[in-house]
Amino acid sequence: MKVLITGSSGQIGTNLIEALKAKGHTPVGIDIRPSPWLDSFETILVDLTNPPADFARKMATGGFDCVIHLAAHAKVYELVENPAKALQNVQMIFHAIEISRLGGIPFVFGSSREVYGDVTRHLTEESHADFVIAESPYSASKIAGEAFVYSYSRCYGLPHLVFRFSNVYGRYDNDIERLERVVPLFIRKIEAGEPITIYGPEKVLDFTYVSDCVSGIVSGIERLVDGRVANETINLAYGEGRSLGELVEIISKTLGAKPKVTNLPTRSGEVTRYVANIAKARKTLDYNPGTALSEGVPKEIEWSRAWRRRHA
Repeated sequence: MKVLITGSSGQIGTNLIEALKAKGHTPVGIDIRPSPWLDSFETILVDLTNPPADFARKMATGGFDCVIHLAAHAKVYELVENPAKALQNVQMIFHAIEISRLGGIPFVFGSSREVYGDVTRHLTEESHADFVIAESPYSASKIAGEAFVYSYSRCYGLPHLVFRFSNVYGRYDNDIERLERVVPLFIRKIEAGEPITIYGPEKVLDFTYVSDCVSGIVSGIERLVDGRVANETINLAYGEGRSLGELVEIISKTLGAKPKVTNLPTRSGEVTRYVANIAKARKTLDYNPGTALSEGVPKEIEWSRAWRRRHA
């Protein structure tokens, strides 16, 4: 199976490439930059917000069995400050899904828990996302992305899967210079004895270890390509909520360090509570996430330290 992956230099993309290669599949990446992690796969360097005019048509004839779109600006508050990046997210999915339309290639979209809004008001089952309410420009861009997928399915008969991810962390998650994800950011600062700021210590999120997330993606791709599953929207998460305060406690205990914490209110546009219902993923994909936050954080710390030693 030959799979085209946009956002291939990102965390989920990198782990997905490793998982696909381990199963004998052929991943090909699309990204605006070379992978900082791996050099064992082909990467097509292109800006998906403004690709060459014939780009989608050329990719459509590349012999791909599936296109999975992961490329996005993914920092919620960054897009509150710079909403033009949310528009770029929409541009990117349009150019990615055009590859699938022109080639008749099944399409997988990496969406987000953000489409549910704040679940003090919304349920987390896949059919209960309220597209009238968007908490932030980022959530609006993911809602728009899902709308493109559903419309292409109806108008062009495009087989698809939509995965709603939730706070994925783990290997290849310490690219701080590019994207300050909360788990590696807190690990780095607490380990260095630097102060951290928690925007909403009572905020409850569903942290998903990347290996669990990728296992669901691979299962979905294989089932989509061979026709066992199609046209479904599925939560991929751990299925348990933990607060940011608990996250800091786990990191501090693992590192044996006392954190220097400043607690501030949640910032504009950020969801304050989300716990996924993953029953559909279990039933449809045989999805069985096995890494709790208390186990995943030590794994990420161990991986990060080993990576720094090898690349000092």
